[in-house]
Amino acid sequence: MNSGGLPVVAGGVQGYTVLGASGFIGQRIVQALRRGGDACYAPERGSAEIFERDLGRVFYCIGLTADYAAKPFETVEAHVSFLSKILSHSRFDRLVYLSSTRVYDGLSHGKEGQALCLDPQNPRHLYDLSKALGENLCVMDSGSRACVARLANVYDSAPGSPGFLSRLLQQAREMREFSLASSPDFSRDYVHVDDVVASLKIMLDENVTGIVNVASGQNVSNQDIVNFLNHNGWNIQFGVGGIGGASPVCDITRLRELGVMPVALLDFLNLYIKDVNGDAAD
Repeated sequence: MNSGGLPVVAGGVQGYTVLGASGFIGQRIVQALRRGGDACYAPERGSAEIFERDLGRVFYCIGLTADYAAKPFETVEAHVSFLSKILSHSRFDRLVYLSSTRVYDGLSHGKEGQALCLDPQNPRHLYDLSKALGENLCVMDSGSRACVARLANVYDSAPGSPGFLSRLLQQAREMREFSLASSPDFSRDYVHVDDVVASLKIMLDENVTGIVNVASGQNVSNQDIVNFLNHNGWNIQFGVGGIGGASPVCDITRLRELGVMPVALLDFLNLYIKDVNGDAAD
């Protein structure tokens, strides 16, 4: 052990710290690190130790998503204010900040270096603006020690995984016929949580700088997902839902340069159906 309290691992490099370890992605990061034998510190929310010990390489997973509109001040605290305290007052080697590809909304495509279209008078943009400000602190004021991962819609079929697609896959495991309260025209980029965890760790270990899209690079519509499942034994219909729309297609050139090749959603669905049915999908 060193004076900061984190075990020193191979090469004298500090271990990892996961801030926001109780969340969906944070939990999966902790599990993956410990499974791989890596030193991992997962402090509870509000722990004073965060500012007293060496944090090593930090996954900043703190954030609000679904309830940001109802909790605007908590959202800014999580995405900006607490991050600012970490960057300015804690001891760490590297940090990766989890942002979102939602900052590309309103654009025709999503590439890391392009200017964003954000409106402070749009209530929906509270989330985007707070993430963008967090990104700015990491890129401009961290002494090149922090980088940004813009995450697409993260999913998994495991019980308790949040998000539209995750809940759909969990429901499809339990029943073959049901209705979705969503538009068939909604089209999104979905990236599996295992690919997200692998990408974030590489970004820390390889001393990546700047911003990286962590996405699949492909948009898939609700209709495409339902058609695929229905072709393989389900009967899923669309009920009353919102007006559909497509997200900008994310460029994942930088991610691929890091050696990450995210699984395509339809390829994952083949594996999922094989697991549920006990045989290969068409």
